[in-house]
Amino acid sequence: MYDLIEGPFLSLAFIIFVLGLLYQGSRFFQLTRKKEWIAPPLPGAEKRVKKSVGQFIIDGLASVKGTLWKTDPLMMIVTSAFHVCLILAPIFLLAHNVLLDQSWGIGLWSFPESFTDWLTIVVLICVAFFLMRRLFLARVRAITSFYDYFVLLIAAAPFLTGYLAYHQWFDYRTVMILHILTAELMLITVPFTKLGHMLFFFLYRFLIGSEYSFTRGSRTW
Repeated sequence: MYDLIEGPFLSLAFIIFVLGLLYQGSRFFQLTRKKEWIAPPLPGAEKRVKKSVGQFIIDGLASVKGTLWKTDPLMMIVTSAFHVCLILAPIFLLAHNVLLDQSWGIGLWSFPESFTDWLTIVVLICVAFFLMRRLFLARVRAITSFYDYFVLLIAAAPFLTGYLAYHQWFDYRTVMILHILTAELMLITVPFTKLGHMLFFFLYRFLIGSEYSFTRGSRTW
């Protein structure tokens, strides 16, 4: 069974992961449409106001008021730490990169094992924070469904089992099987659940923003 989940199952999970992301990416553009461009006013028709460097800084600080940095800085710090560690830990984990090199001949630089162990702990602490917030904060609990708990479990399970396997708690082989299965489940579900926002964040946030900041806004989002 171990050879099966480490071989064909893992390859299938990666294929679904990649194809799913490509599908969601293409769907993102298909669901938007080109809109009719309205010609800008003639030069000189509208007086342009030049902003000083100081004004740009003031405007930038003012724009923070409506973000989590202003309304809930703790949530912003925990969320940022969670996403950074969630991505860095599995990609630069030594054990993963050894397996990657043995299987596909691809070698990546790796963090020291003690460092990735701490990254894993940070992820688990953040998951506990999110769970407590959904359980005990009334305004968050009111909009929480079983789906939210399920997604949180999918995100946490590979890190919890990986942590247990690294420290060799419980039966090592059983924990490793659970680790691989939960990691494969996470890969499969990323393109089709809320977890996908980790990878599409830059596409959604910066592409849409740039449409109206640096270009004339040619699509309807």
